[in-house]
Amino acid sequence: MSAMAGLKPQHFIWRMEGSVAVVQLDRPDRKNPLTFESYAELRDMFRALPYADDVDAVVFLPNGGNFCSGGDVHDIIGPLVRMDMKGLLAFTRMTGDLVKAMIACSKPIIAAVDGVAVGAGAIIAMAADLRLATPEAKTAFLFTRVGLAGCDMGACAILPRIIGQGRAAELLYTGRSMSAEEGERWGFYNRLVSAEALEAEALGMAGRIAAGPTFAHGITKTQLNHEWSMGLEQAIEAEAQAQAICMQTRDFERAYNAFVAKEKPVFEGN
Repeated sequence: MSAMAGLKPQHFIWRMEGSVAVVQLDRPDRKNPLTFESYAELRDMFRALPYADDVDAVVFLPNGGNFCSGGDVHDIIGPLVRMDMKGLLAFTRMTGDLVKAMIACSKPIIAAVDGVAVGAGAIIAMAADLRLATPEAKTAFLFTRVGLAGCDMGACAILPRIIGQGRAAELLYTGRSMSAEEGERWGFYNRLVSAEALEAEALGMAGRIAAGPTFAHGITKTQLNHEWSMGLEQAIEAEAQAQAICMQTRDFERAYNAFVAKEKPVFEGN
């Protein structure tokens, strides 16, 4: 059963490539800014993904040569200036909920970045599990440049874990653009590929993940995120329990039988 059957979003593009879901923002003429509606629709989509048995991985692609230019200046920034504190907190909690939903969705997410990925666009890339980029990608956590703190949507918790505290502090204090080469060297991007090859590379990576033991991938994603707040002894015990669960799956048995038969295992996600 799929919780995503018949999904027809109004504020982003959605399609399936086998068991890989492909997502793109749909305002290429303005470098794909986010609106109140697209934030909420993306959040709801990621929240539904744990219940979608026919989705094994997600690829977030650019559109029109850009990934995402962050919150729309006219549709979001302008109204925020006029909101009271209650309304502002409702908005910032809603944007943070998008990151929470991405982390909790149990499916590996690949962000494929080209052109601009700034503000909330940089956050979406950050919240993905794997990141590819073109040499032209420019990534900026530019919140301080609009008079805000760098601690937006989990940036101060997640970014230092990816690139280190000092590098994260520099980007979050200055709001400067991180080049694609810096991003790869610092570990933000797994690798750089040409713009022409970006979509095929991302879909190929997602396809290889989707062909693996997908139940176990969900456990891996859960542990990667839950162990942030664990001590070492807790983490080792949690992994012992997680692995014991995976050892009861048919995929574990399939892998053993394939090894004995000198064949390649065909995983089915159960």
